[in-house]
Amino acid sequence: MRRDFGRRFLHRTVLALGLLAPSLVAAAESAPVTSPRVTATLLSSRDTVAPGERFEVALVQKLSPRWHSYWLNPGDSGEPTQIRWDLPAGATAGEIQWPAPKAIRVEPLVNFGFEGTVVLPVEITVPADARPGDSFPLKAEATWLVCEKICIPEEGSFSLDLTVGAASVADADATARIEAAIAALPRPASFRGRLGDDAGKLALALPGLPAGVTEPRFFPVSDTLIEHAAEQPFTPGETPSLTLTRASAFKLAEPTLSGVLTFTEAGTRKAVTLVADADPALVAASGAAAETRPAVVPIPMPVEGADLTLWAALVFAFAGGLILNLMPCVLPVLFIKALGFAQVAHRSRAEVREQGLIFLGGVLTTFTALAGAVIALGQLGSGVGWGFQLQSPPLVIALAVVMVLIGLNLLGAFEIGTGATGLGNGLASRGGRFGAFMTGMLAVVVATPCTAPFMGAAMGYAVTQAPAVALPVFLALALGFALPVVALSFAPGLLRLLPKPGRWMLVLKQAFAFPMFATAIWLIWVASVQSGPQGVLAALVAVLAAGFAVWLIGVTRGSLPRRLIGSAVAALVVLGAGWFTVQNAVPGVASEARAGETEAWSPERVAALQAEGKPVFVNFTAAWCITCLANERVALSRQEVKEAFARLGVAYLKADWTNRDARIAQALSGQGRAGVPLYLFYPGRRQAPPETLPQILSVDTLIAAAERAAGTPIASADRDRAGRR
Repeated sequence: MRRDFGRRFLHRTVLALGLLAPSLVAAAESAPVTSPRVTATLLSSRDTVAPGERFEVALVQKLSPRWHSYWLNPGDSGEPTQIRWDLPAGATAGEIQWPAPKAIRVEPLVNFGFEGTVVLPVEITVPADARPGDSFPLKAEATWLVCEKICIPEEGSFSLDLTVGAASVADADATARIEAAIAALPRPASFRGRLGDDAGKLALALPGLPAGVTEPRFFPVSDTLIEHAAEQPFTPGETPSLTLTRASAFKLAEPTLSGVLTFTEAGTRKAVTLVADADPALVAASGAAAETRPAVVPIPMPVEGADLTLWAALVFAFAGGLILNLMPCVLPVLFIKALGFAQVAHRSRAEVREQGLIFLGGVLTTFTALAGAVIALGQLGSGVGWGFQLQSPPLVIALAVVMVLIGLNLLGAFEIGTGATGLGNGLASRGGRFGAFMTGMLAVVVATPCTAPFMGAAMGYAVTQAPAVALPVFLALALGFALPVVALSFAPGLLRLLPKPGRWMLVLKQAFAFPMFATAIWLIWVASVQSGPQGVLAALVAVLAAGFAVWLIGVTRGSLPRRLIGSAVAALVVLGAGWFTVQNAVPGVASEARAGETEAWSPERVAALQAEGKPVFVNFTAAWCITCLANERVALSRQEVKEAFARLGVAYLKADWTNRDARIAQALSGQGRAGVPLYLFYPGRRQAPPETLPQILSVDTLIAAAERAAGTPIASADRDRAGRR
């Protein structure tokens, strides 16, 4: 009897599970995207959809304890969740329906966001011509930022395969979850608020707020209305009101504003969406303040690349190319070219002009190649800019090897043939076309660590434009860069001033070897910053191998077998050294800022320091940037600048771009720049925009900018001392 009862119970249990199985399998929820902080899924209220139907889906985020994500207005920092949809033809997706946020204090900031489980509903519309029996796939790419004491950007891909039917089929569990989330969304308030001025504060009147309400808080959609971290004192009475602190970058572009008002009523936390009418005088004052706000750039030229027109960018690029010739990394190469002109000027002016044009061809070819690489990588989403190739330690080491070989060639340690020689002794021969072309290429390569005035704005404009617009800007830079050498080759009067060839040319040629060696030493130091001691070892091995290979080719001249053997052994040595370099010159962590002087840059650190009321100086730099290093020596490391920064409470942050860093590249792009240096001074007010300093710094420029950022002039004696220096 008991055995029969057991069989019947087991049979009925299996049957019940079998009947439930279809509903369990059909639950319309995507595969989860998980991290130690968030588990996210895409949930659909329908398993089957009908033509023309509107139904709800939701992105569900289950946050780990102490972690939070962000509302539409994230508050003092953060980014709201975003969803990009890939839907069948004719289908549309609405906006995210945001739950009521909460104020999350992360000292000293306050963020607006969510903790625990967050359900973000979105309405999907099925096209009316959808045919029953067809599939209806939903695909979404979502990005969100989760923060505790640190912030981590995350993303996920979600997919749901629904079907089209004659009638829709709801998923009971998913529908209940989504409907519960929609029911909890803030409902429109039954009254309108009024926003006015109250002795410099903002008074938000709430005439229809129920009596007995406690702990109200207003979350504005605009992030330029109030100080998010400030308290919101509540005044009950016949016309209840909240006192809000005006944002330092206060802006009220419309006569109405919207947001969410949360409050506690009868022990229950409630939320409504509120629309408020702003006092016309407040709107007018906001507009006047925006119009009369002083320009933040104290130099008579635009520094934001995005603000330029094409013609202005072309002029800036051409001027920047001209000035680039004066940079210390370029002058030695140009001197070599001038030496070549001196050797042939009194023999054949036609040959000098020919070499000038060929030099121009080398410059244009190399600039075009660099432009193509920058544009192509930019189109693929990589954050690169001027000098990007020097972020690769193997390429830095290769350039150092080239500099050493050029120096040895100029000293006469070896000759690179006589028929196709390019540098040193070969410039005197009639086969100097190859040399002129290679000199043009080399001049561009060694110029990339430098950024001249005017050039940064032009490059920033170029990298934000379509390829057809960006390429002419790069070519204008190339023409300006090549102009002095080409003009010299076509100027008979200047050529006649050159002395006749003699022993002085040999001495001068040998002297030019030492700037080449100095450049090689600097490049090896850059490799050490990028890769540490292993980078230095790789560079020295590469120099040794290159020197040995050149010597071996020289001593095996003669019969064909000797040349082949020498070349083969040299090739093996070079390949082995190349393999060793690539294996050891691995980009590492950029050098940390020295304790007590600078901090590592991050957007979050800037926001935190501004929230503390501290002015912030940000130095976007790189070890391979000659202009950056010059500014360090001339201005940034000066004692009077350090004293002024200390007296004014300036926080000094350094964004080191020596190795590739996507966040720094994104920040540069956001400021309309394609490379370093970039110097920003943030005032000591939360979310206040920065002042952009010139690319060539001085002590006076830095101290004056520090005064403006701090809003506190330093003593006149200090100002006079800084001016004298």
